[in-house]
This record gives sequence, structure tokens and C-alpha cells, in this order.
Amino acid sequence: METLASALRAHPEIAVFLAIGLGYWIGRFSIRGVGFGPVTGSLIAGLLVGSVVAVPVADTAKQLLFLLFMFGIGYSAGPGFVRGLRDAGWRWAVLGTVVPVAGLLTAWAMARLLDLELGYAAGMMSGGLTESPVIGTASEAIRALPLPPEEKSRLIAQIPVADALTYLFGTVGVILFCGYIGPWLLRVDLKADGRRLETAMGFTREDDGIDSGWRMFAMRAYRLEAHHRVVGLTVASAERSVAPARLFVERIRRGGEIIDAQPDTVLRAGDVVAVIGSRETLVQLLAGSAAEMHDRELLEVPLATRDVVLTNPSVIGRSVAELREETVAFRGVFLQSIRRAGHALPIEPARRLEAGDILTLHGLAPAVDRIAGLAGEPVRSSRGANFVALGFAIAAGALAGLLLAIPVGGLHIALGSSVAVLLVGIALGWRNARHPGFAHIPAPAIEFMKSLGLSAFVAMIGLKAGPVFIDAIREVGLAVFFGGIVVTLVPQFVGLLVGRYLLRIEPLLLLGALAGAQTMTAALAAVQDRSESPVAVIGYSSTVAFGHILISIGGTALVWMLHAG
Repeated sequence: METLASALRAHPEIAVFLAIGLGYWIGRFSIRGVGFGPVTGSLIAGLLVGSVVAVPVADTAKQLLFLLFMFGIGYSAGPGFVRGLRDAGWRWAVLGTVVPVAGLLTAWAMARLLDLELGYAAGMMSGGLTESPVIGTASEAIRALPLPPEEKSRLIAQIPVADALTYLFGTVGVILFCGYIGPWLLRVDLKADGRRLETAMGFTREDDGIDSGWRMFAMRAYRLEAHHRVVGLTVASAERSVAPARLFVERIRRGGEIIDAQPDTVLRAGDVVAVIGSRETLVQLLAGSAAEMHDRELLEVPLATRDVVLTNPSVIGRSVAELREETVAFRGVFLQSIRRAGHALPIEPARRLEAGDILTLHGLAPAVDRIAGLAGEPVRSSRGANFVALGFAIAAGALAGLLLAIPVGGLHIALGSSVAVLLVGIALGWRNARHPGFAHIPAPAIEFMKSLGLSAFVAMIGLKAGPVFIDAIREVGLAVFFGGIVVTLVPQFVGLLVGRYLLRIEPLLLLGALAGAQTMTAALAAVQDRSESPVAVIGYSSTVAFGHILISIGGTALVWMLHAG
């Protein structure tokens, strides 16, 4: 054991990776979907290892990883954050701001009430709102205070202790509120409300054995007989005759010859037509009325599925229903999925498309490529990361954070490198969503920066705080734990009242939005499970960017407020 301890002291990098591995292992355990997750798991692992072995951790390494994380979170959340501030979804912007601000004010009030020191207060906010980046922003804010170095180190060491004490209820509390307490207060039946919203939005549930027409498509061959109503019609007229369903005749076998269907081609008895459309529509309209043929040569046409980032102003803001009506322009192309801020949205006729949405298009390859070029820029996974933009952006943001100072209580306190890098990440992420060739960084690279960057950072924070962990729990454990409960629940109550009675947001969408505003994906899953409906993700995806950004910045604001007071 002493040999291992000596190795960890001499080579801190081994301790960091050990804490990360243990943390991800701890994070895998959950009870009914409730657990610590890999980030808090890494923090706990770091505290445990650090309480046994005093491991020296370099501040430079911690800050390097944290700046990577802050840039990544800003880059990924930037499009949704800017869109929410700018576009007509002002209700989501208001709610997404109210909940983090309520969390900040609650943490400040509880810290004053319980007479907590700066570090414990910041950790209580971090764990109570389940937003671990607060550990970093608060630590940096404490380092900027005019205090002796040893006092700064003591306060910073308190943050992970309080976070570990409050994070578990932070998770459980939001799940309980969104899944149970909120629906009870609103007197709403989640299942009935889910079905009502789906009907109002024109969203159709999947029936057993039948795939949704907007997720699964097929091309099939059918033989036309003299009694079929489309015989004698042009291809364009035949396609219009089944509206609002979308079926397209792409090829025709006529007398042993295969011809490409044109809008003015007249259909004849004996033709074998290749029809593309949703599987559901094909079954409903053609099964039983036309003989399906096995004709591999006729059906052997190139189909494509493409992801495209929506950037075209002529498409942005339009609804799915409006685009469906443009049969000629979008002939042969189907919308398979919409992803916004990393979350799949239900496809219903009233859904309006927004800049930065990732649309999955399916259909004949030439038509899909044509529409993809009109809608925006195809997502190319093979495109490498723009490390020039990454390096200069983080360097410029960190420098700006050191130079820009804000007056607080008679002092001029620097904005902070991490907050400034977050803001730069927001700007670049938003710009890239509008123009995907600008400062492009692939999503997998961003996810790596976010996951490993934060996990390694909190693991090192834990290692450094480990020696004072046990004593700190004895000193303030109970007070911080109960303070964290208040910090978790008060923003949810405030958000519920504001969202329902001032903003008039639908209850099910509101519950999803509350989960997003406190960045708790598990709470969204609980709402979806209890409602048996996916529609709560609409609210979640509309507020989660605000939660990530504003709560992270709140760590800096809390330190300033408490120090000034």
C-alpha cells in the first residue's frame, strides 16, 4: 500500500486517471435511473483517493482541462442560447433565465442564513443545481479575490466537499418535482395531457407493428389495372390525388422497358410503377388495392439519407406542414428526424424549423442532395476540427477574462478566464450553426472535451480537497445538506409558478422545460416515462442551453455577491 501511495505522490497523473476510472465506474450505478453520474463519480473518487494519499495537483493542468470544457459547453449550447434570446420563443427564454436566477438567489440566501463560507456556499449551489461547472467558475472567482493565498486554497477546497454532499438530492429532487410534485400541483394527468398535446400538434403515435411514416420509408412496385383510378392520369395528378399523403412515382416498367417517371407521364393499365413513400402510407393506401410485384431491376435505384444543418433563411421559420405542401420543390424527399440542441424533436405539422436544426432527409439520392444544398450545409463527419480557431478562441477568451474587470462592492474583479471562454464558445458555436464551415469542430470532439475535460477537472479538485474531506463533513455536513435541498427545490417551484401562471406554458411542456433549466436529463426521462409521450423534450430542448450557461456563470456571481455582502 505504501508503494502505491508513493507512486501516486510521485506521479500525480496516475492518481488522476485512477480517479477518472473509479469515477466512471461509480457513475454507472443507479437505482431506478437515479445515480451520481460520471462527473460527480469522478469527484467522489478524487475525494476518496485524496483523503488517503496527499496527491500534489498542478493548478495549470486543472485550468487547462476546465477551459476546454467551458469552451465545449459554450460551443454546443450557443446556438440554442442565442436563438432563445432572439427568436419568438421568448417564453422559453424567460423561463430559462428565471430558474437559474432563482437558484443563484436561493443559494445566496441560504449561505447567508446558514453563515456558510464562500467555498461551502459555491459547492452547495453546484450540487443543489447539479451543475458541476460551478466548481470551476467559483474557484476562479475566489482566486481573483484580494485574499492571502492560503485562505484562497482553503476556501476552494471546501467547494467539492459541499458539492458531494448535495448532488445526490439535487438529482433526486428535480426528478421527484418534475415527475410527481409538479403534476400534482398542476392537477394534471400526464398521460392524458400527452395524448392531447400530440393530437393538437398533429403528432401521431407509433402503433404496434407499424413504423411512423416519418421515420421509416420504402420503395415498392405495384401493377396498375384498368379499374385503378390513377390510370389515365399524369404522374403529377396521381400524386396529388392522394394528398395530404406523400407518395411519389419514380420509375415505370412499360412493355419490358423501364422509364423514369416525369410529371406529365400518363399512367397506363399494365404499368408496373415504383412508388416511394412512408411505409405506413403505402400500407394504408395501396395494400389490398394494387398487386405488389417483385421487380428488383425496377426498384434498384440509389436512395440516400443525409444530415443537413439548416441555414437557408427561406426555410428557417417555416413549419413542416408548409414545406409538405410544396410537392414540386420537395418531391421525393422525406423528413426523417429533427434534432435541436442535441435532442430529437417530435415531427408534427406545426413544428417550425429554426436555424441550426439538424434535419435528416431521406429519399432518392439526387433529390436529397438537391434539397440538402437548398436547406443548408450537409453534416460531414469526416471534416476535421479547426484547431486554429480552437486555440486562438480559448487564448483570446482567457486573456479577455483577465483584463475585463467588473466593479463589485468597491472592488474591480476580473470577469474570469472560464466565463470569458464560455462566452467565446457561445459566439463561435452560434456562428458555426449559421455557417457550418466557420470554426468547425465536430460534435464527437466537443463531447470529448465536455466529458473528459470536466471529469478530469473535478477529479483533480477532489484529489486536492481530499485531506480536508472528513473534517469538513463533520463541520458543516448537515447544514450544507439541508441547504442543498432548498437550493434544489425553490427554483423548481418558482419556475412552475412563472411558467404556468405568467407565461401560460402547457403543463407537460413546462415540466420538460423545468428539467432543462436545471440541466437534469434524468428528470426529462421521468416525465416522458410517466406521460408515455416524447413531447416534453420540446420544453427541455428550449431551456437546457440557458441552464448550462447561466448556472455556470452563477458560480462567479455567487462568490461576488457573498464577498461584496
